[in-house]
Amino acid sequence: MLRLPYTLAVARFGGRNWTIFSAGMLLVPTVLAAIVMRPGTPFWVFLLVAAVGGVGGGNFASSMTNINTFYPERRKGWALGLNAGGGNLGVAVIQLVALLVLGTVGAATPRLVLWIYLPLIVLATVGAALWMDNIASVRNDKRSMREVVREPQAWVMSFLYIGTFGSFIGYSFAFGLVLQNQFHRSPVQAAAVTFLGPLLGSLSRPLGGKLADRVGGARVTLAVFVLMALGAGLTIVASNAQSLGLYTLGFIVLFVLSGIGNGSTYKMIPAIFRTKAALAIDAGADQAGELLKARRLSGALIGVAGAVGALGGLFINLAFRASFQSFGSGDIAFYSFLAFYVVCAVTTWAVYLRGEFARSSQQVALAGVGV
Repeated sequence: MLRLPYTLAVARFGGRNWTIFSAGMLLVPTVLAAIVMRPGTPFWVFLLVAAVGGVGGGNFASSMTNINTFYPERRKGWALGLNAGGGNLGVAVIQLVALLVLGTVGAATPRLVLWIYLPLIVLATVGAALWMDNIASVRNDKRSMREVVREPQAWVMSFLYIGTFGSFIGYSFAFGLVLQNQFHRSPVQAAAVTFLGPLLGSLSRPLGGKLADRVGGARVTLAVFVLMALGAGLTIVASNAQSLGLYTLGFIVLFVLSGIGNGSTYKMIPAIFRTKAALAIDAGADQAGELLKARRLSGALIGVAGAVGALGGLFINLAFRASFQSFGSGDIAFYSFLAFYVVCAVTTWAVYLRGEFARSSQQVALAGVGV
């Protein structure tokens, strides 16, 4: 939920200023975790510290909003994908760092992982202070969030982002637990494999943005959801065959596709408001005002979609929990994911490739109105 105020903070305080603050804020959950990570700590304390860790999610949203203001439309997919892919890569990196710590000094000193991260957070904060910039043309507008939530497109994109980013973050948490519960892997055995999914999913996110720049975000997103439905079907087949290798492959395929979809859906957000701005300019509206509005609303929607999409990770883990409790396997959860991806594919096709928005985009292209 912190993604919402963090998104607006970029315009209120400036991208450089807010990055310095938000990067420094990462020290709070890291230090707290290092303090409490010892035997005998009550469970509610761990929950509280984990919740404070949500500043990392807010940091991600504000960085995406900031990146959105720097690049022209033709390069937004690659820029947003690269920034987000780097952020998502942290999931795999911290798993590898934890494995390294476990393998070298044992499980008795887990806080060593946090001590490794503390100087890196300080370096990020100093780097933001020395080399980042504020953009003078970005002005605070408290109406942005209120304005964007009235846009039907905002909720369509948020729904689609549940399917892409929600899948990525949900599978990142669930992958190891599913291997332990369904294939009886030990935590260390599972961890030796599970980092591959977030790693490949993160690396594929810039690819999704680049593909979207070339062939269109909606086309890439539609293909991703169709293939994700097939990937979910592959895991069901592997589960019935009790094939650990095939099951792991199915999970990794879903990670890669969700990463590509993350990049392509975020490319769609500025394209939506670009199309609206181009139509307004063609009808006689002020060009500078419409361009500023398009950038402002796309930045706000990045925060809204990021917050709603991240909740998809919660839904995935609840679905796995219910599936294992009731049926002893994750198959029912994957059946529900398969159905959801089909709904997302149909929605993408109906709204952005065959609906009113698709016709508006074609009108802009035919009229030669550039934004």
